[in-house]
Amino acid sequence: MYKQLSSGVKISITRSITTSFESYLASIGWDEDKFSMEEYMKIWQKYFTENAAWFDKVPQDVLVSAEFHEELAQRIDEVIAKILSEQPTQKQIDSIEKMQKQLGTNFTYDCKAEAAYVEQQLKEMLEKKTV
Repeated sequence: MYKQLSSGVKISITRSITTSFESYLASIGWDEDKFSMEEYMKIWQKYFTENAAWFDKVPQDVLVSAEFHEELAQRIDEVIAKILSEQPTQKQIDSIEKMQKQLGTNFTYDCKAEAAYVEQQLKEMLEKKTV
C-alpha cells in the first residue's frame, strides 16, 4: 500500500518522520537513556495529524489498514537508521571543534543530525557568553 502512494506523499511521509524524530531527540538533549520509541511515536502521530500535508492525501481505507501500518513502521525504522548513520560533514566538525575550543566544552556527537543539534547548542552558548 505504501509503495502505491505518489512520490510526493512518500517524500512528505519521510520528511514528517525526519522532522519529528530530530525534534524529539532535541527535546531530550539527544540523550539515548531518555529515548522512548513509544514517546516518539506519540509525538510523530501528533505531528503528522497537525502539520503534515500527506495525512489528508492518503485515503481513509489505507490509513486504517494493518498492512499500511506495518509498511509505515518499516519506513520509520529505515528513516531513523539513515538519520543515525549519516556522518557529520567536515564543515560541521570544524565548526563544532572551533566553538568547543572557545567554550572549553567537549560535546560528543555521532551523526549529522546530532552534530547539527550540538552546533546549535554551542552557538547559543557563544551568544550568551558575548552578551
